[in-house]
Amino acid sequence: QVQLVESGGGLVQAGGSLRLSCLASKSISGIVHMGWYRQAPGNQRELVARITTGGITNYADSVKGRFTISRDNANGTVYLQMNSLKPEDTAVYYCNVRKYWGAEYWGQGTQVTVSS
Repeated sequence: QVQLVESGGGLVQAGGSLRLSCLASKSISGIVHMGWYRQAPGNQRELVARITTGGITNYADSVKGRFTISRDNANGTVYLQMNSLKPEDTAVYYCNVRKYWGAEYWGQGTQVTVSS
């Protein structure tokens, strides 16, 4: 069972930056995808960004050019650098990992609030 611990959320003004971190521990072998999803009140959870073990990334159109995902495979950590934040980025951000056989795990979520 993979355990995920997120950190780095908070309150920031529009135009500001935040960096989210997610540390995966226990049974991290076999992880292929690491990523971030978000869920705003009344909305479905959506993919923000994802990165493979080989470094291939994909982003939601709404964050392209503003957010950057990266990972440290040796330490089982994935990061999300968020720049030029907008009020519409306000949401609970969840770390997600997926193993090659399909099993996936979620973090507890970290709140990001962007004030206008």
